[in-house]
Amino acid sequence: MTDRAVVVVRPGALTTVQDLGRPGHAHLGVPPSGMLDAPAGLLANRLVGNAPEAAVLESTLNGVSLRPRCAVTIAVTGAPCPVTVDGRPAAWGAPVHVPAGALLDVGQATSGVRSYVAVCGGLDVDPVLGSRATDLLSGLGPPPLAPDTVLPLGPALHAPALVDVAPQPSPPAELLLHITFGPRDTWFTPAALDTLTTSTYYVSPTSNRIALRTEGPPLERATPRELPSEGLVTGALQVPPNGHPLLFLADRPTTGGYPVVAVARHTDLAAAAQARPGTPVRFVALGAPSGPAGV
Repeated sequence: MTDRAVVVVRPGALTTVQDLGRPGHAHLGVPPSGMLDAPAGLLANRLVGNAPEAAVLESTLNGVSLRPRCAVTIAVTGAPCPVTVDGRPAAWGAPVHVPAGALLDVGQATSGVRSYVAVCGGLDVDPVLGSRATDLLSGLGPPPLAPDTVLPLGPALHAPALVDVAPQPSPPAELLLHITFGPRDTWFTPAALDTLTTSTYYVSPTSNRIALRTEGPPLERATPRELPSEGLVTGALQVPPNGHPLLFLADRPTTGGYPVVAVARHTDLAAAAQARPGTPVRFVALGAPSGPAGV
């Protein structure tokens, strides 16, 4: 007898359940979490006939393998990767039928970082604060996948999309982050702000779902003062004591005690989610700094 569930055979380096996240709980110290590359996750849901808020899997670099207990339709989007069903090649970026008991293997990303796997009906794990997303910082939501984890599925309500392959943007060869200065740009020297917008930085291997960390020329502070902890937003560009800016992503903390020199445009964050270690990063200012340094 089959039931509506998939079983994890190979969890990969880091595969988590994600949806649109749990925004609106910063006052409780809860980050928004959710899909790092939301356009890719939403596309995967659309391809299999799911609602936008349905939960999907977000894999990191080397994919995931699943065995459904019932016949399902799946779609894989985000970082390009090989997809097979019982060893036979299947489409990436399109609806794929997987028979009950067959092995679906989502392989290593050929470029980019994160692939998204949507299953018709969505992953029906228990929600926490209105979301099924795994939050690696706070520990809310289901834990990262492990072998033999059983993931229940919701009912398949709509037919899969009638497409052969859906177009998707390529992972960035160079990551451009458009930034608005502030609120603490005056804590840095004019030379530091010029360095930020004229130098090339590189994605650090220490990047994760909490933050994209960079390597490059450090930013010089204009003031040695300490900063009381204050609220953070997704896309905040914070500068810790080493001077290397880091970009906060979906699992970010809700407050921080280091100055935020700028905030990145929200529409650039999906590309940041797919930027591999070593990818060049350039910061493009959308306006002038807010005032004299050291204020």
